[in-house]
Formats: sequence, C-alpha cells, structure tokens
Amino acid sequence: MLSFVLCDDNQVVVDKLSKMLDSIFMQHSIDAEVVFSSVSTQDTLDYINSHEVNVLLLDIDFKSKVSGFDVADAIRKTNKEMYIIFTSAHLEFILVAYQYKTFDFLPKPIALEKLEDTILRLIDDISNSKKKKTFLELDNKNTIINQDSIYFIKKDGMKLVFYTDTRTYETYNSFNKIEKKLPKNFVRCHKSYIANMDRIKGVEANENIISFDKDSHMFCSIGPKYKTKFMEELKNYGNIENNMDSSYN
Repeated sequence: MLSFVLCDDNQVVVDKLSKMLDSIFMQHSIDAEVVFSSVSTQDTLDYINSHEVNVLLLDIDFKSKVSGFDVADAIRKTNKEMYIIFTSAHLEFILVAYQYKTFDFLPKPIALEKLEDTILRLIDDISNSKKKKTFLELDNKNTIINQDSIYFIKKDGMKLVFYTDTRTYETYNSFNKIEKKLPKNFVRCHKSYIANMDRIKGVEANENIISFDKDSHMFCSIGPKYKTKFMEELKNYGNIENNMDSSYN
C-alpha cells in the first residue's frame, strides 16, 4: 500500500485534499491511503522521520520561518526517493520547487481533474520506472506494494497471497510470473512458498519451518524438493545463522 502525507497550514485545505485523494483512490482502485495530515511542518517532519512515506503533498508558503522548501530540503538530505508534490497559489515558486526533485506542482485552488491526472501519472511512474525496484505491481488494478514489507508469498489454488508487515494481499497470478519480477533475496523454499530472505529470523530445519520477524508470528514451510538449495542460499546470507537449527547438515 502506498502511504500519502499531507501538509498545509490551512486545515480546510488539508481536509478537502484528503477527501479528493480518497475519491481518486476509490475510483481507480489504487491501493493507497492518506496516513497522516497536519498543519505543522515540524509534526510532518517528525512523522516522516519515523514512518515509511511514499508521497508527500506539501504547501510552500506557511507564513512562518519554515517554508515548504525548508521541509523538502530536510527530507532530501536523507530521502531521495519520496515523491514530493508541491501545492501553492504562488506560481512564481514553480522554478524553485523543481530543485527538490519534485514530481509535480499543483496550483491552488487544486482542481480535482488536475490532482487526478497527477496521481495517475505518479502510479504509472512507480509501476514502470526502473529506479523503483522496491515496489512490486501485483496486478493490473494499481495494487502496488513495497517488496521490503513482504515476509513470504503463498500459492493458494489459483491465487497468490502476499504476507506483509501490515496486511495480506491476494491476487490471481502465477508463481512463475511473480518470481521473475522479484529480486534475488526472494527464494523458493516450497512448491507453495517463496520467502524473503531479508525478513527471516529463524529456521527450524528438523520441522521444516521458517519464522519471520521476532514478534510477527509469521511462519511458512520448507519443502523437501527445495530444502537443500534453500538452506545453501540461506547460509550464504548469514543474517540468521545463529537462529538456525544446528541439527541440519
């Protein structure tokens, strides 16, 4: 799921923008959500610094010592990938805005049609840009998830179920097609499972069980056909060596 954050010094604008985005997400079946909104630049920065945020819609003129450009500058020092969309009634800010690797500039008052066009282009950019390798498009319905959030993928009949750190996603697709899209840290461990090596916290080789993240209560199985190759791949990673069942040879 894509996470959106809104920051504007006018609460009425924030509320209206949030409703417009929700409408666009629903109309186009976009798997996205406004996870945080604020009239405070500091609260917005605090949230971004402690949460994963994909898209920020940011006002420029806050009538204070801190401008939207200051916020964008602070973000870009540590985060080059977040999409920033500036909003402002001052068109003279446009040229300056694009110095911050800005995806778009929306003039106020923001028209629904213009916002919709921007969001659809953004979704297309995430889906097709070679630079966005951390995102995985599950189907043709704008369902896009962060690959890093996936624990494992399960084949369940005609469906694939993606278990992530926030929720599960279901899609009708083939294991082979999805497997080709995944980076090397995703390894087939069973005829019905693909595991994210980066999220594994323990392996009980005798029980053929893989556990993910200490408090996640997430588990999947190792199949006999895949066990030898999977365990070799796992040992090369070395990130869970101390948590592996020592009885496996």
